[in-house]
Amino acid sequence: MRIKATLYNAKHLEYGLVTIPFPIPRDQYDDTIKMLEALDIGDPRARDCTVEDIEGSVPSLKCLEGRKINVDELDYLAKRLDSFTDGELSQFQGMAVKMGLNDMTDLTNLTFCCQEATVITDFSDLEQIGRDHYMNLHGGCVSMEELEQLDGVETALLLISENEGTVTPYGVVYDNGMQLSQAYQGRNFPAYLYEDSLLTVTLRPIHADTNDSQAVWLYLPTSEHQIERMLRRDGMESEDFARLDVQGDNLPAAIQTACALEKESIFDLNAMCIAISKLAQAERFKLDAAVALAKPKSPAEVCCLAENLELFDFVPHVHTPEEYGRYMIQGSGHFDYGSDLDEFYDHEKYGRRCMERKQGMFTEQGYISYQGALSLEDLMRAEPTEQSQREQEVYMGMGGLT
Repeated sequence: MRIKATLYNAKHLEYGLVTIPFPIPRDQYDDTIKMLEALDIGDPRARDCTVEDIEGSVPSLKCLEGRKINVDELDYLAKRLDSFTDGELSQFQGMAVKMGLNDMTDLTNLTFCCQEATVITDFSDLEQIGRDHYMNLHGGCVSMEELEQLDGVETALLLISENEGTVTPYGVVYDNGMQLSQAYQGRNFPAYLYEDSLLTVTLRPIHADTNDSQAVWLYLPTSEHQIERMLRRDGMESEDFARLDVQGDNLPAAIQTACALEKESIFDLNAMCIAISKLAQAERFKLDAAVALAKPKSPAEVCCLAENLELFDFVPHVHTPEEYGRYMIQGSGHFDYGSDLDEFYDHEKYGRRCMERKQGMFTEQGYISYQGALSLEDLMRAEPTEQSQREQEVYMGMGGLT
């Protein structure tokens, strides 16, 4: 956690103060917004939060004290800075001071270009200064051969002797002709993945072109509240006025092809991602097989599968009747297996018999069968509470508790 900001409502000082960590932890976002709303601030678009104090490892952000900020803008800026190396942080802070920046839009845009500047914090190693400066001039993309041939000391001395640096609390700054980026226009945040996500969704107005400046980027799972706020920042108010582009590289493979994700509601997609995010990696592997078996047609049906995985028997990495029969005899714990009798077992025959009884199938992940009382179709279409009730009704009708 890099910073903490103490905020208040300048129109109602009697409401008091609230201190918030930035970046806001994903599971604390909704509660954070509720705290701000209690002070009648925290609008999705307006800069209505006045900064009383900022603490943390980015002291240059104290330039915001006494100014009004938007909470989501500060959260985005903090996420950008949280991924910076110490060197990049020196570049950001040094250039912020040199340019006299204290506006949220400018500070955000600075995170996209400050790496072009050179900031010297230690003059004792001219060779390293020269190498760093050369890298900055070339966008950080330099071959090892170029660096080996570079005279770092000479490069550093030329920089120092031929350019007027600006002394700041964060080092001596050389801007190298850097121009402030215009990636952020004060409305939609540029694409930036801060945490691992299952699904990246890009929303664009129906009649807009593919210009990313008009896009809303969402990384699922997140809170429904945050989705609504990001839509309001864009002015869409509803996803009905947007088209979706979806990238689900971290979703189980079968889910990516089971549903036409681009045609689904962003809120249904988010609910699906929330359900999947609660699963351990082995359970996600099992879900992949369950999806291949059940062939769900919507994110809501995938949710039902994710929430009812205990109703499926799954043997990973088994792909033939012989392998399945061998597992059932040796690894299931159902039999007192003797390895000295292994050659007398007909693994394939027993595997086929088990398959006929369980009515499962082989998938890329392994063998899976469904053992629930409801049909798969009914299971996927029922609400969670309804599923439980109907499972119990079927169980009782079959003679349960007798």
